[in-house]
Amino acid sequence: MTLSVDYFVSFRSPFSYLSANRVVQLEEDWDLTVKFRPVFPAAVRNPGLFSNPLAGPYIFRDGLRTADYLGIPFSWPRPDPIVQDLATMKIADEQPYIARLTYLGAEAERHGKGLAFYQQVSRLIFGTGTENWHEGEHLANVAESVGLDLAAMDAAIAEDNSENETFITANEEALAATGHWGVPVLAFQKEPFFGQDRIDMCVWRMKQHGLQAQ
Repeated sequence: MTLSVDYFVSFRSPFSYLSANRVVQLEEDWDLTVKFRPVFPAAVRNPGLFSNPLAGPYIFRDGLRTADYLGIPFSWPRPDPIVQDLATMKIADEQPYIARLTYLGAEAERHGKGLAFYQQVSRLIFGTGTENWHEGEHLANVAESVGLDLAAMDAAIAEDNSENETFITANEEALAATGHWGVPVLAFQKEPFFGQDRIDMCVWRMKQHGLQAQ
């Protein structure tokens, strides 16, 4: 029997990016369905969570170190998907970048391409070092690479975004129901495995429930 696991991510989380390739690989290696469940970043859902000014520098340092350990490229996005003062960690009221990305992720999932879209967008933002990733043809090219049309996606969101909003809200509620708040989280039968370094542990748990290799 094919098992399923929920994959909660945000488009701003460097550790979600660092987990993406391996989570995509899970479906190649195992009889498993990964359910892509984008959420708004914790810094947007709960702005006080990262109020400590030491948080930003450590996250960058650990992201760079983890990428080096995994042997994948990493750079901090330019611009940051969240409009935030990294010195004070204050979150701006207007969040045009992360709102668009999160809704695009939800729209991609409506077309059955959410996980593939996320993998490529996170690579664009965190992996390639592409400056002004939000401008020009960057996102359009990423969408096209997984069989999506960015212009059509943007138009659908502008026309009626209610289904995407409902999907994201449900994801945030489901994440909280696992007992966690951060990303990335792999949740198997509502048990959360938080962080890019808990993927193997989640596989171990699923093997206890009959997970089979492809």
